[in-house]
Amino acid sequence: MIKGFKFDPRTKLTVVLCISTLGIIINDIFSLIFILVLTFLIAKFFHVNIKRSFKNIKKLLYLIFIIAIIQSIFSTEGKALLFIGGFKVLSTSGLGKGIQFILRMMIIIFSAAIIGTSNSREIIQGFVQWGLPYDIAFMVALGIRFLPILTEEVKDSLIAIQLRGIEINNIPIKKRISIYSYIFTPILAGTILKAEKLSIAIEMRGFRAYYNRTSYLVLKMSKWDYLIIFISIILTAYIAIINFTR
Repeated sequence: MIKGFKFDPRTKLTVVLCISTLGIIINDIFSLIFILVLTFLIAKFFHVNIKRSFKNIKKLLYLIFIIAIIQSIFSTEGKALLFIGGFKVLSTSGLGKGIQFILRMMIIIFSAAIIGTSNSREIIQGFVQWGLPYDIAFMVALGIRFLPILTEEVKDSLIAIQLRGIEINNIPIKKRISIYSYIFTPILAGTILKAEKLSIAIEMRGFRAYYNRTSYLVLKMSKWDYLIIFISIILTAYIAIINFTR
């Protein structure tokens, strides 16, 4: 990032939108690897803590790999790589789709970390100045704000189980699923209660009392913001056109 300069949150949202769009529409593995490397460089440019992002994604890697394997199993096209009891479990096409899924998830997760470099108030104001209704902008920012809290609750529940002498990784899969259901049920109930209390608190403060809202925070884009947005859109269009025309 340019020293002493703070980018507008709308610039970051545009960059994230462009990166995630490329991650979704492109199917070539080598192109996805290139986009992932580009995502790392852009995230570093916006001062994203890459090491912390890797720690966060490590917790999701297990789930991502399971989904990738399932996706690979149900894709029977291509040359068979693994048979179990005469049933084709893994094929070249399925393996390729699994790798594509993993790369896409990493692109989306690391690009989304760019938004985290702005606070929720700036993100809401950015959406509003884009013409998005304040209600929807507020809900989006609220979701971004509460996801880390939900993650911490899950982590605390797992630590509490381990302190009771239960090693989740060493128990059979059926019991493991049962334990996870015991964990997520109270967390889900607690989340619903928190949402109810939050809605009451918002209503008590007069949320949506008036159709028009004013804000002390007014975002202004600089020439650097316009330049980054222009480069992002042009580069995204160029890569997409090259991908679809070759």
